[in-house]
Amino acid sequence: MKTLDMLWFSPSANFVLSKDEVHLWRASLNQPTSLVQQLAQTLSVNEQVRADRFCFEKDRWHFIVSRGLLRTILSRYLGMEPSQLQFYYGAHNKPALAATSSSSTLQFNLSHSHELALYAVTCDREIGIDLEHIRPISNTEQIAQRFFSDREYAVLCTLPQSQKQAAFFNCWTRKEAYIKATGRGLSLPLNQFEVSLTPGEPAALLGTLGEPQEASRWSLRELTPDPEYVAALAVEGNGWQLQCFQWSS
Repeated sequence: MKTLDMLWFSPSANFVLSKDEVHLWRASLNQPTSLVQQLAQTLSVNEQVRADRFCFEKDRWHFIVSRGLLRTILSRYLGMEPSQLQFYYGAHNKPALAATSSSSTLQFNLSHSHELALYAVTCDREIGIDLEHIRPISNTEQIAQRFFSDREYAVLCTLPQSQKQAAFFNCWTRKEAYIKATGRGLSLPLNQFEVSLTPGEPAALLGTLGEPQEASRWSLRELTPDPEYVAALAVEGNGWQLQCFQWSS
């Protein structure tokens, strides 16, 4: 499925998430100093340590904003203070909320690139999202030959030069979104499953090696959060609706 001319709404005071909805949040990582300082106070000790490891202030601030806004957004759904949220990480580092009576059904994923962050939130569905800032890549075919499936590589090579960059980013974000949704990370090699990539065609998981029923379990959607970015969303199951929100402090 492809999302064109995405409509971004300002959220109401109370965040309500139905089981047939996926909420997508867009936020700039460039926030005022006062907000960065405020968000830093909500981070866990571990997150603060991670922030301090960044050599450059801009990267440190972007990390604080991305994690702080994640806490702030999720806290609105749960009716908790952002600092009270506890996370755990799966075998391949997929983040999730620690099991509590109020958070057991809430699923989320996040991705950030350059100066933008996206957050996807849903109930009772595995979910993954990937965001990439569009920039020139001179060796797309060599990268594709190494990481993509044989058929994906063949499709990329047959496209006109004007479409190859878009196709490359389509393929990359869709693959990343899928492996993030499954929680398997790079333990599932990128060339062991196939996605659509031709510009203009619907986003789809076409097949997974050795798992013939896997493609029918997932929905992929192309996202256009900004003209300078490309993104993809992978959601378990079908029959869900997407609502998009713009974060503002």
